[in-house]
Amino acid sequence: MEFPLTPMPIVRFRLLLALALSLGVHASLLALGKIQTPRPLAAPEPLQLVIAPVQEPPPRVAPPPAEPQAHAARPRPAIPTPPVAAEPERTPLPDSAPPAPGKTPATMAAPPAPTAEEWQLAATYTLKNSKRYRYNWGQQVRSMMGTAVAGERQGLVRFRVKIAPDGTLAKADVLWSTSNVVEKLALQAIRAMPPLPPTPTGKPLVFEKTIAFLPFETGWPPIYKYDCLPDPPSFRNRFAWSGASPQRTAHADREDAAPADGAAAECPDPGPDSIEAEEKDMERQFKEWGAARLNGAD
Repeated sequence: MEFPLTPMPIVRFRLLLALALSLGVHASLLALGKIQTPRPLAAPEPLQLVIAPVQEPPPRVAPPPAEPQAHAARPRPAIPTPPVAAEPERTPLPDSAPPAPGKTPATMAAPPAPTAEEWQLAATYTLKNSKRYRYNWGQQVRSMMGTAVAGERQGLVRFRVKIAPDGTLAKADVLWSTSNVVEKLALQAIRAMPPLPPTPTGKPLVFEKTIAFLPFETGWPPIYKYDCLPDPPSFRNRFAWSGASPQRTAHADREDAAPADGAAAECPDPGPDSIEAEEKDMERQFKEWGAARLNGAD
């Protein structure tokens, strides 16, 4: 008996194919092994707190009694202490007390006084308010004060001096001093000074001078090679006026204005400076300019 071949619907074909695939997958899983399901976690066991009994410390055993010594310790005799003598009264030391033994104070001999040739050159030097005359006067006073000793016989004293045109001392006032001993020595030297030459300008010479009576310094020798250069103009407030004096213009107050006749002032030959003066000048310039550069200033 022959059955007629009828076309299978597409939906039925797809269902059969899905069923065949599902059976094949389940059959493969059964062949590999059964699927193990996760076991549920066991509940944690309850904690049991066990309290141990406290053990008492063992009883202390008393140490055995010490055996009696055959010979008892003898007491030490007391050492007699010497009597303390009363400290004598101390008397204050005088100003000129000798130094402590074993220590020699520093000293510096007095510099030599200016020679006659130096005074003759200073009597004709008119630049910078008679610069040579003022320096020679200070050197003359310092040389007559004697040797400087470290201690109370050292210090500085500054005078305001006025010298008459003929070279005699008109006035010497003490502005300040660091030691009464140095001040007395300087005044004694000024009173005992020999006659001085006339002033270079023929007018009274007024100046201030510091005398250094120290065991390491006798003063700064001046430098004369820059004396012919004009002085820098000093600052003056052109708007300042007291109200009593007549008003003046700023150009009239300038000190560096050229002379009316137009003639330039002659500059005398200062001569070579000493090695000590050059050394002190370089030391002064280094302290003034070198220290600023080392500190980082412009």
